[in-house]
Amino acid sequence: MSRASLNKDPHDVASMFDGVARRYDVTNTVLSLGQDRYWRRETRSALNIGLGEAVLDLAAGTAVSTVELAKSGAWCLAADFSVGMLRAGGHRPVPKVAGDATRLPFGDDVFDAVTISFGLRNVVDPSAGLREMARVTRPGGRLVVCEFSTPTVPVLSTAYKEYLMQALPRVARAVSSNPEAYVYLAESIRAWPDQPTLARRIADAGWSQVRWRNLTGGIVALHAAVKPG
Repeated sequence: MSRASLNKDPHDVASMFDGVARRYDVTNTVLSLGQDRYWRRETRSALNIGLGEAVLDLAAGTAVSTVELAKSGAWCLAADFSVGMLRAGGHRPVPKVAGDATRLPFGDDVFDAVTISFGLRNVVDPSAGLREMARVTRPGGRLVVCEFSTPTVPVLSTAYKEYLMQALPRVARAVSSNPEAYVYLAESIRAWPDQPTLARRIADAGWSQVRWRNLTGGIVALHAAVKPG
């Protein structure tokens, strides 16, 4: 079974996601206890998009997040470097393109907004990815990063870490097409920076007005920013 390491070699990560694509959506819903739907709705709300706008949904996977964004009336494009994931979401009625977050296949200032959900931590160079997102976003355009983060309540934090390293792999063995991938995913979540550290990285990549809001007690955080213009 394919499993990436925390050095996040792009070929290894793409291959790993190809391996989980078939049951990715149902696995996420089971592992998140259904919270994934809530997180997608909150991401759409935070992005504040609407009719006539062009939106890039990066690391979109099977495009379930893109379909949620498209409910706003905006034109939404799903992009991912795992062709297997895009193929698994081929039945979803949104445009799709394969692309690397560090070398996006778009011109400058193309999109009104860009978002990435649960994918930034899988980019080999997250800062380069954030700079690319800024490059393809028009001045005044918006960014929302939805990502696992650091719970704000100590008791919740302890329970969450235990779930990540013990329960999550066991549940994944029951429902995932590639359980080993979820060991990597649990490790990558634990290694990811907390909310203030990620906010600084976003600002350093050229975004302004960076702020964040915690969801589900900080298990997930929405970081929002604006491209200066």
